[in-house]
Amino acid sequence: MANGIKIANTLSESDTECFIPHQEIFDLLEKTRNPDPAEVRDILAKAMNKERLLPRETATLLNTEDPELVEEIFQTAKKLKQQVYGNRIVLFAPLYVGNECINGCLYCGFRVENKELIRKTLTDEELEQELYALTSRGHKRLIVVFGEHPMYSPEYIAGVIRKIYAFKNGPGEIRRLNVNAAPQTVDGYKIIKEAGIGTFQIFQETYHLPTYKKLHPHGPKSSYTYRLYGLDRAMVAGIDDVGIGALFGLYDWKFEVMGLMYHTQHLEERFGVGPHTISFPRMEPAVNTPMAENPPYKVSDYDFKRLIAIIRLSVPYTGMILTAREKPEIRREALEMGVSQIDAGSSIGIGSYSASDPEEVKKSQFLLGDTRPLDEVIYELASHGYIPSFCTSCYRAGRTGQHFMEFAIPGFVKNFCTPNALLTFEEYLMDYASPKTKEIGEALIEQELMQMPENRRSMVKGLLERVKNHEHDVRL
Repeated sequence: MANGIKIANTLSESDTECFIPHQEIFDLLEKTRNPDPAEVRDILAKAMNKERLLPRETATLLNTEDPELVEEIFQTAKKLKQQVYGNRIVLFAPLYVGNECINGCLYCGFRVENKELIRKTLTDEELEQELYALTSRGHKRLIVVFGEHPMYSPEYIAGVIRKIYAFKNGPGEIRRLNVNAAPQTVDGYKIIKEAGIGTFQIFQETYHLPTYKKLHPHGPKSSYTYRLYGLDRAMVAGIDDVGIGALFGLYDWKFEVMGLMYHTQHLEERFGVGPHTISFPRMEPAVNTPMAENPPYKVSDYDFKRLIAIIRLSVPYTGMILTAREKPEIRREALEMGVSQIDAGSSIGIGSYSASDPEEVKKSQFLLGDTRPLDEVIYELASHGYIPSFCTSCYRAGRTGQHFMEFAIPGFVKNFCTPNALLTFEEYLMDYASPKTKEIGEALIEQELMQMPENRRSMVKGLLERVKNHEHDVRL
């Protein structure tokens, strides 16, 4: 035992130990009220050294209410993100494969009782149509999403992954595929891993056990601990890239941030590697789902930005995902708080990338706030000095898991991330960009090159010339 957390090389499926210490979280949030400004600044200094914060330190930042100190939190998060990830923003798109589900989650449009939802699973032909639409717009990275249903077995998920990787559309292809699906057994994860998965993502939804029990009355998802240990089983199976998340609005946002931090600490202590990504979506409306219309613990825009900045400071190395649930104006502001990944050009109705469907909302899990086309989002990012990146190099070069954590330092960004971001951005500009996006994108690339040391600039320019000569998948 270490800090009350079980550390072992294997995991029993009957293991019911919970590593989310509820009373300890409540105590920390109580004891750190009205923190001393000097203590807050000491914590910010520690974060700038790229050290993961301890739970008490995270609680202290969560309880910082003074507007001037909150602004210091925002500014420190911006600086830290720049140091660790640079000014690149990784882009991906969600692909919903099927919405069949046997759970009863009260906040979700997919719940089994929702008779207004149109149930649909893509056929092989429809999957190809979706992939054609996505790759024709320039997408290279996807997260495939499945409802929780026995038909979406590990073998089925692995088959979908193989079909997606095999799909080609001229220069268009999917190079990294992440998965959001039901928690699996260790053997199930091994089947999915063999198909070439990137990150396996599971949202605990809420880390507060009484709330979790109330909101998940039946179905496999009603087991809090089975879901909580879902990524432990993935790690045991050899999937060393995992993503955690909470759905903000189900319970108090400060408790949920603490839950994410204890989950991170658990993975680090047990496996030597924390989550590759942390997601923090807010609840959005869904068809025939009253709770989603009026979240019980609605998070304001101001507090949303606070929690993003605090997560960035608490876990400096992690990728942070801001989804298209949010409206464009909030995404613009939240990007500055430490976000490193966003989805763009997203559509979440089953089959909705390839065909306009008046009933799309009835096939969707929730409603999106940002439905702008990919090229429009890329133009805006470039206009604000962000480098849009479709990079998948780390995954394919084996820089994942513990190796990624070792590399997640400023030198890593300079040596790998920024050059690869520029190369994938140039590829997008050559193959898919509108004239105005191409113009501003080429200017941004030149600007980035001028900031590099001469030897590195010469090397990257040589690689960029290969892309301009229509060579694809040029990477470090």
